[in-house]
Amino acid sequence: MNTVIRVEDVSKQYRLGKIGTGSFTHDLNRWWHAIRGKENPYLKIGEVNDRTMRSTSEYVWALKDISFDVQQGDVIGIIGNNGAGKSTLLKLLSRTTLPTTGNIKIKGRIASLLEVGTGFHPELSGRENVFLNGAILGMTRAEIKRKFDEILDFSGVEKYIDTPVKRYSSGMYVRLAFGVAAHLDPEVLIVDEVLAVGDTEFQRKALGRMKEVSHKEGRTVLFVSHNMASIRQLCTKGFYMKNGAIMFQGGVEEAIHKYNSQNVNSDLTSCYKKKEIQKNAIEVIEAEVLGRDLKNKNLFNADEDIIIRLTCAKNEMLPGIQGYFVIKNELEEFYIESDTYDFLPNILDDLDIGLHVLYLTIPNRVLPKGKFNVYLNFTSHFSSKGHNLDSPRDILSFEVYDSTTRRGQQRKAHSNMIIEWKKDFKL
Repeated sequence: MNTVIRVEDVSKQYRLGKIGTGSFTHDLNRWWHAIRGKENPYLKIGEVNDRTMRSTSEYVWALKDISFDVQQGDVIGIIGNNGAGKSTLLKLLSRTTLPTTGNIKIKGRIASLLEVGTGFHPELSGRENVFLNGAILGMTRAEIKRKFDEILDFSGVEKYIDTPVKRYSSGMYVRLAFGVAAHLDPEVLIVDEVLAVGDTEFQRKALGRMKEVSHKEGRTVLFVSHNMASIRQLCTKGFYMKNGAIMFQGGVEEAIHKYNSQNVNSDLTSCYKKKEIQKNAIEVIEAEVLGRDLKNKNLFNADEDIIIRLTCAKNEMLPGIQGYFVIKNELEEFYIESDTYDFLPNILDDLDIGLHVLYLTIPNRVLPKGKFNVYLNFTSHFSSKGHNLDSPRDILSFEVYDSTTRRGQQRKAHSNMIIEWKKDFKL
């Protein structure tokens, strides 16, 4: 098999609170040990990269003793909690930083999309940045010109292609950056979580392009995402990372299972209370998952209704406020969604200034067995004009522990079921 990436015993150490790995005294100490043929003394210290623990050392190992091989055409999904070391690993593979110990060998050109705007010069236009990125990848001007129309068509920013990219929105930025990275024929494509910046249509196009690059063109893709549905759809292999180490590498389904079994919903609850009121035009102050007796609970069987109760503060009479509610499973797949604009008149427009209680009822025999998150978001046509709106995101969780109803029916998802927002709840 053709190995395109080989990582051998790679570790990356950082000094907390500092730029670089140490002070002049530490550098002098390293030099003194080196000229005497002795090991770097700071490699013997440092603690594991666990963001939940208070630090007891100046040094931390963002990655520790990582080894793996990647074959040509592999599509690897890298998953793990924030701080697991995923982005650090991609930076090392992209050669934007060097490992503290170990070796990395890569065959061919690498195109990386690590952060919004990576590799773009803000003062240059979109067109100029396409050619600049191509030149960095080692392509000739003729090669870039041959691909230019394809990149432009994919990114959908033709109207602004001669505008300096510093005036682009984050979505436009990532559209063009991904178009460049995915179309300039890299042997290895490395993509961090930046796709989350784009809208649904762009994410679908980006996943499709990565599939095309890997399956049809035989190129290698490394993809970091918290969206398990995207990982499952795209990837053939998976790495599960935790505290700077690869805990599992193998099939993508098993990697997702190990991640979910140890991490899903660990910081979510069936009760939510806002710690700091921000005086947004509308915001969620409290939220709860309830049974039909209106008592808090987080375990349901298939025959039970699930009630979401929201206590909202409306602080401005801002017209056109839109409430968006989604139930997602542990793979980030949408099962149920509700938009207040689906029901006219819009209930949020009818609310006066002050506190209000709203209910959303998920009928029984709708959700299958599994863990689910509640996602909330408020938008308005006027939110870009100095009006702030709440976006509490994933604030609640609950579990359906049995998907077989009393009638013996196995439940399946209602992907397009719409739930109405109401001012009261009636048994």
